[in-house]
Amino acid sequence: MDKLIVIVGPTATGKTRLALDLGHDYPLEVISADSMQVYRFMDIGTAKVTPEEMARVRHHLISIKDPDEPWSVQEFRERAARAIDEIIERNNIPCVVGGTGLYVRALLYDYPLRDAPPDPEFRRAMREFAEKEGNQALHALLKDRDPESWETLHPNDLKRVIRALEYYRTTGRPISARRLKNPGSPYDPLRLALRWDRQDLGVRIDNRVEEQFRQGFVEEVARLRSLGYDHTIPSMQGLGYKEIGYYLDGLLTLQETKELVKRNTRRLAKRQLTWLSREEGIIWLEAGQHRDWNETVRKASGLVREHLTT
Repeated sequence: MDKLIVIVGPTATGKTRLALDLGHDYPLEVISADSMQVYRFMDIGTAKVTPEEMARVRHHLISIKDPDEPWSVQEFRERAARAIDEIIERNNIPCVVGGTGLYVRALLYDYPLRDAPPDPEFRRAMREFAEKEGNQALHALLKDRDPESWETLHPNDLKRVIRALEYYRTTGRPISARRLKNPGSPYDPLRLALRWDRQDLGVRIDNRVEEQFRQGFVEEVARLRSLGYDHTIPSMQGLGYKEIGYYLDGLLTLQETKELVKRNTRRLAKRQLTWLSREEGIIWLEAGQHRDWNETVRKASGLVREHLTT
């Protein structure tokens, strides 16, 4: 089986940095498993790699879609699998990096994706319900139908909330209870996850949000709006983009917007950690303000070396 390196973890834990550092020692090519970095023009808010970083380590599935184009788990799996084949043909090592746990799970295993086809009419009705009653009311419909999705999905993540409701309506089963058709995998993955002390990660998130605003996050959202991408498309409901939309509409002050983005980012990190804690086969790497990052990289590098030679 083809060997893969997989780096996961909550937002702001340093996944991209770890991949770039490992790229000094190994001929890695990164496949992004981030549901937002696929979109063009959405760079600051998604913490996308810079052109200089991409010149150091080749990246795939970055900036390949316009913000109003559809993107799904199924398409991710298909395109990521093709990228893996191409990377291996170049005698390089595929390294999957990202915080979207479902994407990673779908890629690594024979995960059932087609047992509940999309129902456009139901999706339209659910969006109308959310507009009338609010995102919280729609999210609350999951509590009895799919408690795990209710716990891990943010109310503003309408795309996935609606998909979970749609899946339950079609199959009578919660989407979170889907099981692997085959416990095996077409790949031999080394799955690494970065974990910070909760307080350290909170500080790191706050600092990153402040830096994103200094880099021009507000201007990025304003530019997207000027290009015709408004709050009605799923990508503009992404973390930070939705909140800055409120600011641009005069509903929040700049400081209120920053604090809301910080709070929602911390909540996202908590949900991602909850998801990953239920995954098997992950090797956790401790990181944080009081730990030597170089030691974290050395440990990861040793694990990669062992994986590639066994």
